[in-house]
Amino acid sequence: MSSEEARASFSELVVGSPTRTEGETYSSGDMSSEEGAHVTCFTEDLHDVTLHFQIVRFSKQIYVWVGCNTAKFGHLYAAATTRPDNRVSVTSVLGGTSDNTGSSMARRLVLKTGLNIVLACNIPKDSPILEAAAERKLVEKLKGLGYIKTPAVGANTSSAQ
Repeated sequence: MSSEEARASFSELVVGSPTRTEGETYSSGDMSSEEGAHVTCFTEDLHDVTLHFQIVRFSKQIYVWVGCNTAKFGHLYAAATTRPDNRVSVTSVLGGTSDNTGSSMARRLVLKTGLNIVLACNIPKDSPILEAAAERKLVEKLKGLGYIKTPAVGANTSSAQ
């Protein structure tokens, strides 16, 4: 499948929405309510491949899809903090358990956002550099959207001398 075909398939992923331009963000509902959703789609060309991203932000979780050169779904992982010590647990919902591509990314996203993460990942398992680059772009976008809070500089310094 060519890059143009993948982009065309990618733009058709959201059912019932108006036609969007690449990288456009739109909302459905109020984020303060339980029913609100905020959807962001964008495409990046990294390491001679095209990566497609879709981020759906709900009130208490984030759904992320990352596709490499194609609009295929890939493996699906769910990650959340668990009690009593707030460690992150990840499970494979769809796909083989022997493929770790995406599970470690889901774990790190929970730690960075503090929210439950559902991650669908279609990155080849023999491409750790591509996976790292995809995660870097995803984290940049999440920070830009305000889903990852950066610590305030100097917040822990004392003014007493």
